[in-house]
This record gives sequence, structure tokens and C-alpha cells, in this order.
Amino acid sequence: MLTIYVDRFRKNRLAVVGLTVIAILAAAALLAPWVRPWDPAAQDLLSRLQGPSAQHWLGTDDLGRDVFSRMLTGTRISLSVGFVAVGLSLAIGATLGLCAGFFGGWLDTLVMRSVDVMLSIPTLFLILAVLAFLGPNIYNVMAIIGLTSWPGLARLVRGECLSIREREYMQAARLAGLSTPRLLFVHLLPNVAAPILVSATLGVGGAILTESALSFLGLGVQPPTPSWGNILSIGRDYLHIAWWLSIFPTAAILVTVLAFNLLGEGLRDVLDPRA
Repeated sequence: MLTIYVDRFRKNRLAVVGLTVIAILAAAALLAPWVRPWDPAAQDLLSRLQGPSAQHWLGTDDLGRDVFSRMLTGTRISLSVGFVAVGLSLAIGATLGLCAGFFGGWLDTLVMRSVDVMLSIPTLFLILAVLAFLGPNIYNVMAIIGLTSWPGLARLVRGECLSIREREYMQAARLAGLSTPRLLFVHLLPNVAAPILVSATLGVGGAILTESALSFLGLGVQPPTPSWGNILSIGRDYLHIAWWLSIFPTAAILVTVLAFNLLGEGLRDVLDPRA
């Protein structure tokens, strides 16, 4: 079975490209402290706003800091925010969706009405309001993105559970007297793992995009810690004389989000070809 999935995935060239890009980004994030040529926080006012050169591959910013080194460190920040936020969203959304779809009744009603309430609130405004109250830092950004992105996943998992719980093998498992935890985690969860994995992959790209937007607005990762969003925010003020401060972070965000989307679509084709 695994061989079949691997063969399907290898035939999807766009998904392979997405996975390759993500692997390169992950390696860059892990090795950033050792491969970056400059200290990302080191200032050199005599070298401020210099264009790309052999000394500074992606140029320098308004304080003379090396943009390439800051971009490498920003890769670690962006991927960390994406994976942690999606992990938190998965824990909440998958648990609530499983319980709502399996048990039904008043619990299903409560979870679905909570989902409806969350989906009716503009997410970006909610995030901005909470961060303005708690204060902007990387941990609050991870938490608030995770805590606001679970409703869609909960609805997806609940819909899958409603379909699967009525199938013959689930009925046979109930008649065999299996415990509720065994029904949930041995027979039900593995059969909804595919849409959960696809949703999580797509969610990482969305979380990175949200973090970049928050950092661009000054409510995300705070200087001097570099992130793609706050590098782009600096570039906004120098767009007419320092194009590299806007072009390179924008390209990094675009390529990363696109890679996760391509991988997610590829996994959807591989794990559920009927869809």
C-alpha cells in the first residue's frame, strides 16, 4: 500500500517540487546558525542600504544588517510559527470534530454552533484585537493563529466521522463490544487521517502568511528578531531606493506558501484520488 502511495506521489510533479522546496527551507532553517555569513543583529551604519554584492548577497537594510542572514533566520521563525500554530489547531479541531461526529447529540450541536460563531468573526480583526491586548511576540502569534484556525478542521473531521461511523466495519466493531476509546482512535481516527494531513499541510502555508502579515503590521515578531514580515515592513519605507528589501521577502513568502499548497494538493490526489 505504501508503495502505491509513493508511486502516485512521484507522478505528481508539482507535489514533488513543493516537497523539495519545503525540504530545502527546512534544511536552511535548521542550519541557519551555522551557515549564515553574518550575525543577523549586527549593525554597520557605514554599509546601510547597500545593494546585493559579493559581500552581502541580498544587500543590507536601513541599519546595515545583512539581509541574507536575516532571511535565513526568518525562515526558522516562519516555519516554527507555521508548524506550532497548525499543531495547536490540529489538536483542538481534530479532537472536537471526532467527538462531535462520533457521539452526536447535544455535543455535536454545541461544537457546531461554536464553529459557526468562530467562522462568523473576521479572523484577522480578532487576531489583531487579541494581540493588541496581550502584546505582540512570537509565542502569542503562534497561540492566537492556532486558536483561531481550528473551526474549519473541526467541521471537516466531523463530516468525515458522520460518514464513517455508519459503515459496516464500525457497526461490527460496536457489536463486538469494543470500548469507545478503541473505536475512536483505532477504527475511526486512521480513516480520517488523510483529510487531516491534507488540511494541516495547507494550514502551514496559511499560518506563515498570517504571521508575515502580522509582522508587516508590527503586531507579529518584534525587532530585532528577524522575520520575513518585518523585513518587508522595513522595505516599504525604502521601496524607491532599496528594492531588495521588498523583493526578496516577498519572493520567500510566495515560494513557501505555494510549496505547501502544492504539497497539500498532491497529498489530496494521492490519499483520496476519488476526490
